[in-house]
Amino acid sequence: MRGRCIKLTDPRVTAALDELKALIAGQYPDATFEAFEGDDPAGIYLRTTVDIEDSSDALTPALDKLYDLEVEQGLPIYVVTSQPPARIAAQLKARAAEPLPSLLHLPT
Repeated sequence: MRGRCIKLTDPRVTAALDELKALIAGQYPDATFEAFEGDDPAGIYLRTTVDIEDSSDALTPALDKLYDLEVEQGLPIYVVTSQPPARIAAQLKARAAEPLPSLLHLPT
């Protein structure tokens, strides 16, 4: 499969994406998914948005299947994770409210 163009409509791809979604949703039922074609590296990407502290944890349920797809079957399918905009905004707001560390210790 490497070196060949692969599309979202390929039945092997749709089956693989469905399986990855089921694995992730089994642990994170509120996760949302968006599949798209990408080129860095070329392949099919499954964007997984999940409202947890470290969105990369959403990969854990799918790691074995990703290995099988990418290495054993040669299907260029990748999962990228993200957090929902509301969580990101809340994190930025909390960070902005934190006091800045004192970089200078001036005598008083």
